[in-house]
Amino acid sequence: MLELKGITKGFGELKVLDGLNAVLPDVGLVALRGDSGSGKTTLLRILAGLEKPDGGEITGLDSRRVFFVFQEDRLLPHASALDNAAIACGRATGREWLRRFGLGGAMHKKPAALSGGMRRRVALARAFAAMEHAAVPRPILLLDEPFNGLDNDNIAMLKKEITNAAGDALVILVSHGADIFGDYAAEIVL
Repeated sequence: MLELKGITKGFGELKVLDGLNAVLPDVGLVALRGDSGSGKTTLLRILAGLEKPDGGEITGLDSRRVFFVFQEDRLLPHASALDNAAIACGRATGREWLRRFGLGGAMHKKPAALSGGMRRRVALARAFAAMEHAAVPRPILLLDEPFNGLDNDNIAMLKKEITNAAGDALVILVSHGADIFGDYAAEIVL
């Protein structure tokens, strides 16, 4: 179980998180909701170890491996889609995830030659491939607005993959969609 106790974080005079308490399951899908500027991305960055909270404590994170898909795709511009997807794993695993995400014909294209939705799927394929390759128990997958720039068909395909991943991982999903999945193991509202 992952527990957040009194998490606070501010940036100058702006207090983004103020005494956040939450208990999250070991595995399952968790929705993270809130208005723009409410601290959703900041909380994900804290869980990933990219930011330190100003106060509070997180327990249950020590032995867990975290994989993060940022709001921005963060692809290497000089590398092909395949090289981007395979950067933390082997080419075979990266290739498989690109195919699963409908990018089999775009593997050798560089990010500048891909649409925004295609770049998004490459970033997601990279995280799923890395998570599969790591083969660690109970990983944590942080998805910050994973459906940005995607059409309904690609969203439906990704929902299936995310739901499958949530069987073995804790998946924390930020989305402005009203109710993307229906059932969540937990929900945090900021």
